[in-house]
Amino acid sequence: MTIRVVPTLAVGPIQPSLGIFWRAAGVLVMDRSTLDEGEPYGDCLTHAGGHYERWENWRALGAEGLRAIGFPDRIASTEYDEWPRGRIVYETGKKRFVLYADRRLQKPSAIDALKRAFGLLEAEVMVMSDLHYR
Repeated sequence: MTIRVVPTLAVGPIQPSLGIFWRAAGVLVMDRSTLDEGEPYGDCLTHAGGHYERWENWRALGAEGLRAIGFPDRIASTEYDEWPRGRIVYETGKKRFVLYADRRLQKPSAIDALKRAFGLLEAEVMVMSDLHYR
């Protein structure tokens, strides 16, 4: 599975991260942030960016701009909720990450790719569905 990340974090080991993601046109695209950058949401830390806002920022690049950064150009002509998507949050009390994802992304290969991309290979991660993600 091809993975594209915005913004790209520093080279080296990836710190455990929060964020939002999609599988768009066969490519896993995401926006992530460190735990230090997370925003409180109830008893969790969450990525500040929302799916709609990030998608619109990418769409504004147009097909050519998206191709230039290695993203599928179909992002420019589709809506954010047309693709399977999800979010990773951190439960502060339980000290674990929760990966909320569309059921179409709850396959071992996709979950492994997401854990790797978000620096969660050594972390406790619970995978769950959510009504927001079909």
